[in-house]
Amino acid sequence: MHGRLLSLALFLAALVLSPALLAHSPVLQAAAARPAGDGLPEGVFVVRAYYDALEDIALLAGFDLFEFNNREARYVLLAVDRAGLASVRGLGFRAELDPQETANFARLSVPLAGRRGSLGVDPIPGYACYRTVEETYAAAAALAAARPDLAAWIDAGDSWEKRAGQADGYDMMVLRLTNSAITGDKPKLFITASLHAREYAPAELATRFAEHLVNGYGIDADATWILDHHEIHLMLQANPDGRKEAEAGRSWRKNTNENYCGSTSTNRGADLNRNFAFYWNYCPGCSSGFPCDVTYRGPSAGSEPETQAIQDYLRAIFLDQREDALTSPAPPETTGIYIDLHSYGRLVMWPWGFQSDAAPNGRALQTLGRKFARFNGYAPQQAHELYPTDGSAADYAYGQLGVASYVFELGTAFFQDCSTFESTLYPANLDALMYAAKIVRAPYRTPAGPDALDLVVTPGSAASGVMATLTATIDDTGYGGGTGEPAQNIVEAEYYIDIPPWIAGATPHAMAAGDGGFDSAIEGAVAAVNAEGLAAGNHLLFVRGRDAAGNWGAFSAAYLAGPLAVELTSFTAQAVANRVILSWETVSEAGIAGFNLHRSEHAAGPWMQLNPALIPASAPGSSQARVYTWLDDTVLSGVTYWYMLEDVALSGATTRHEPLEVTAAAPTTVSMTGFGAAATAAWPALAGLAGALGLGAAGIARWRK
Repeated sequence: MHGRLLSLALFLAALVLSPALLAHSPVLQAAAARPAGDGLPEGVFVVRAYYDALEDIALLAGFDLFEFNNREARYVLLAVDRAGLASVRGLGFRAELDPQETANFARLSVPLAGRRGSLGVDPIPGYACYRTVEETYAAAAALAAARPDLAAWIDAGDSWEKRAGQADGYDMMVLRLTNSAITGDKPKLFITASLHAREYAPAELATRFAEHLVNGYGIDADATWILDHHEIHLMLQANPDGRKEAEAGRSWRKNTNENYCGSTSTNRGADLNRNFAFYWNYCPGCSSGFPCDVTYRGPSAGSEPETQAIQDYLRAIFLDQREDALTSPAPPETTGIYIDLHSYGRLVMWPWGFQSDAAPNGRALQTLGRKFARFNGYAPQQAHELYPTDGSAADYAYGQLGVASYVFELGTAFFQDCSTFESTLYPANLDALMYAAKIVRAPYRTPAGPDALDLVVTPGSAASGVMATLTATIDDTGYGGGTGEPAQNIVEAEYYIDIPPWIAGATPHAMAAGDGGFDSAIEGAVAAVNAEGLAAGNHLLFVRGRDAAGNWGAFSAAYLAGPLAVELTSFTAQAVANRVILSWETVSEAGIAGFNLHRSEHAAGPWMQLNPALIPASAPGSSQARVYTWLDDTVLSGVTYWYMLEDVALSGATTRHEPLEVTAAAPTTVSMTGFGAAATAAWPALAGLAGALGLGAAGIARWRK
């Protein structure tokens, strides 16, 4: 096609050639019946459909169109059979087989249990990282049970099958994370994941984000202050009925509504991300009106129970902060962020999707989108640039409520291999989600300011009364992809101790430029921090910077240990038969009431406390060193465990130390260094214990502080 326009005639042609009507075309039936001698695989395969103008893609609304658009080569990806390929070519598109994407797509036909090896075989290796709906729900419930002060598992509605009274339907659950002991109105981040059922990485990313926050509370400074002062809401499985179909080995995108396309059809259901009640069924080709098509928008706006649950939840947690007129912007002080996680395409997108005109807050949405792209390395763009869509979740959240709304298209495949997920997709997008959680208080203003990065507090404890040194990098250049946000000189940096500036009584402390003057867009900042007079336990240092345009950037935090926090000479773990011997030595007992020991089968938790009651300090208030030993005889041979020591001050404040890793039943010694000089007078007793257990003295390693 040369300069082809989306005329009514072409649009009608697209409807006639929709996959929902292919069965009525003798020509297409003949094409589908051709033997494999044409070089095409049997069944469904993936093709590249090349376009001239973005509007051309609307002709493909009735096909299984991936959320992928190679804008340089100008092609999109479609899953079709021979009849579908004939239809695509009949619309004037040049379409070619993509062998690699076809091989990736074929993985959809293998049930999740087979991919994860739980059937005794693993025909597609490397997929153990993805949890089923039940496993996801169990993980969330476990977080809420273990930390009810930080997590709540909330029923937000019913899936279609649950509402229809079917036994295998699901509740639409939301995991709410915040420190319930700190009350008040908190800004909110809401994340939905895997709205399209066959997209596996989004649900796993959201679940791990939740685990990172909860298990990091009291250990990771940023996770701690985020849960203290903000709320995180996660719908980990936004299409659980459809997801179970995908787990059974079907390429399932929609929900499972049996009223559309036949109650037993594998094409039944509605595309939930075309069903939201904002500019629903607005633009030709942005969604499909045929029930069997993969982008079927449903019979009416917000018709689906899953859509209703999300819309109701959005309205329950966010105020309406934007006037109804399409051109009305949300005010700069608007709070809250909504992120809809999908896969794949390596994109960060924002409204609008239904038109090419920028949203009224378009510049601020772009600024935050480019900031996200700094962390995950994705391409930032307005959603319409992928291809036009209507009735989408992100357009609804922004259009109806003014909430800064985004779509992340994760990774490079529906079933991202676990190696890539673990090494690249998860860590990069964890950083992006952490940034979102930091700036929900002012998402239209804060991203324009510099980032506070690489915070270091030296020494980590101020127990000796020596002033701690705080350093940070203040960076105003951190935007990924695109253009529009200038890099400006840093003019100021400051920190707060425990109380951030939105709380009464906060006190700013100036930081100095590391090179003597703030005169560039990236600056090192430094300050001497006096811990004298601080209570026992860890204290949060909040750091931020300001650029020459007056923009204050996001806060980052680091821990400063208070003067009564315990210092350890060592912390060791030794595996012996079906036992693990844990030992630790204190520098002094001043201010310490006792200790707790926690164990997990994962480095990030969740953690189980081993001791039923506090392990009491030997000599509370004493300045003498003491050695402690704990025997864990509940381990399983060959299983790797992580152990974390928590000290409890006389005031009740707690400090958690870095965990140790050890594998049961293997004579393994672990050691972590970095605590500085320590006395060794108590170690002969520990060596004697080791000898009694048949271990050499060399089998004991130390964790020094």
